[in-house]
Amino acid sequence: MIRILSILVALALALSACAPVPPQLGPDGKPLPRAYRISRADTGKIQFRMLDSVNALRQSAGRAPVQLNPNLNAAAATHSRDMSVQNRPWHFGSDGSSPIDRISRVGYAGKLVGETISETYESELETLAAWMEQPDTRRIIMSADARNMGFAWFQEAGGKIWWTLVMGE
Repeated sequence: MIRILSILVALALALSACAPVPPQLGPDGKPLPRAYRISRADTGKIQFRMLDSVNALRQSAGRAPVQLNPNLNAAAATHSRDMSVQNRPWHFGSDGSSPIDRISRVGYAGKLVGETISETYESELETLAAWMEQPDTRRIIMSADARNMGFAWFQEAGGKIWWTLVMGE
């Protein structure tokens, strides 16, 4: 009997350790953001997950799919890192460059459709959902002129992520 009781107590303790940890709440009573951590090995997965998601949204709106472009990826990566250095999400580089300047520097031959940016602790899909809620960024992602996409990010040691998506003709 003692053996069964001790097994049940051990089992109850083990199961109680599996209970979900309640989220930390901020002063406004809302859950604090949890950092979405990205490893180098995740790069391809994240870029293609974003591409697939963008193309699913475009298809549902009757738009042609876009493809990842390595030059636009490079322009997006450069800008994501630069926004972190500047510690502000905006479309101008620390050297005064515009999105048009950046795609030209990496050798992209097409025209710029637009650039969407974000400073967050959220995943790429949560970021895409936020972009789709805003008319200006939604218009860029859903542009009928877009044929190519670049997507990259820079994650700081503290977890903050600077996302950049570039659409080109």
